[in-house]
Amino acid sequence: MNFTIEKLDSLSKARTGTIETAHGEIKTPIFMPVGTIGSVKGVHQKELEEDIKAQIILGNTYHLYLRPGTNIMQQAGGLHKFMNWKKPILTDSGGYQVFSLSHNRKLKEEGAHFSSHIDGSKHLFTPENTVDIQRAIGSDIMMAFDECTPYPCEYEYARKSMELTHRWLKRGYTHFCNTEPKYGHSQTYFPIVQGSVFSDLRKISAETIASIGAEGNAIGGLSVGEPTEMMYEMLEIVTNILPHNKPRYLMGVGTPANILEGIALGVDMFDCVMPTRNGRNGMLFTSQGIINIKNKKWENDFSPLDSAGTSFVDTYYSKAYLRHLVIANERLAAQIASIHNLAFYLWLVTEARQKIEQGNFTEWKNVMVKKLMERL
Repeated sequence: MNFTIEKLDSLSKARTGTIETAHGEIKTPIFMPVGTIGSVKGVHQKELEEDIKAQIILGNTYHLYLRPGTNIMQQAGGLHKFMNWKKPILTDSGGYQVFSLSHNRKLKEEGAHFSSHIDGSKHLFTPENTVDIQRAIGSDIMMAFDECTPYPCEYEYARKSMELTHRWLKRGYTHFCNTEPKYGHSQTYFPIVQGSVFSDLRKISAETIASIGAEGNAIGGLSVGEPTEMMYEMLEIVTNILPHNKPRYLMGVGTPANILEGIALGVDMFDCVMPTRNGRNGMLFTSQGIINIKNKKWENDFSPLDSAGTSFVDTYYSKAYLRHLVIANERLAAQIASIHNLAFYLWLVTEARQKIEQGNFTEWKNVMVKKLMERL
């Protein structure tokens, strides 16, 4: 993997760049649609590529390990071939999913023992075998196995959790360096900064992660319930420390406003389930603000979903039509809303990139953040 920085914003830490992978280039800043089990819910791969214009998508180690399993993926030649996706894929190591199963897992020095949410079967994730699983998946970018702390949590818990994550990182990175890809294309490994909302821990973790010298770095454990301003404060600390010449990935974040503020703080890569999950529940993100399409006010509004034309479905369907589908519980409603929201997120980061290149990102961002948070 190679990362080239192309343009720096003069009033913030925002920057544009290009990440080169074996499956193609990624223009940053970028939003990555979440395809947890090898599928972005309700969206065809053709739509992802041609209409949404996704440059990279996510898969999840925990879910893909449980089904279809590494044996099937290896028989298929990796996840790219299994799901017929020719562009880059990033995989989360499963640490967050194990964290979310807190009632059903035990953390030990060797790794995380957990019970499958599908059938209750017992499993163990270690820093080493999560590398092996991601080798079998064949993702272009794999994540280190970590523990994601909840919010709120005690300082001592966050410290011990961070130190465990760092010990796991050293084991995982050593195993990554001592193993080879399975399908003839290169893979890279991102460590993850932890430390909850404690400034000193975030600083220690960022310094530790930076010292590894990996090709890119991730920031985890945010957007788990903490106040937004606290998240930005932690990001400011971390991005001041992580290497300037390596891509920075903020995991699981977030709203359109979060993404613009994250870009201003020097983040290059984002992912979140919000566009599809909220879309399935009738929430649309638009260039003018947030729409709850279930509201009666849209019943006879025959205007496009977004006047800015941020997605191809805007030229096909009106607010009134989509509301009708949602109220009628028609499956097409979730598909249209998901496509619209994903395309809007990709439109937003593309606009941000253009504004950075033009030298007016900060002014544009400050106006857009207010619009994006408004309920229409």
